[in-house]
Amino acid sequence: MILSTTSSLDNRKVSTYMGIVTGETIIGANFIKDFFAGIRDIVGGRSGSYEKVLREAKDIALKEMEEQAQRMGADAVIGIDLNYETVGPNGGSMLMVTASGTAVKL
Repeated sequence: MILSTTSSLDNRKVSTYMGIVTGETIIGANFIKDFFAGIRDIVGGRSGSYEKVLREAKDIALKEMEEQAQRMGADAVIGIDLNYETVGPNGGSMLMVTASGTAVKL
């Protein structure tokens, strides 16, 4: 399965647009608390633990989207967009990561 943020693939022709596919994941309420607890991990302005959790959430969302495309019989997903958003009361106690794209047959 080819996954791409571009709307076309070099040297590949899209024969059928099969529809929009999505994947979502939400990181639980302890995410923000855990982030601040892991502040000691910050080196050079970056937090390794925070980045790891974001990467895992992104990977889950992409995997769900890919699995949906495979069930449709797609060869690729193009035009992939990733969104990160806080959700929940009081400014968001959870982080939601969504991936969306267009499933295509090549």
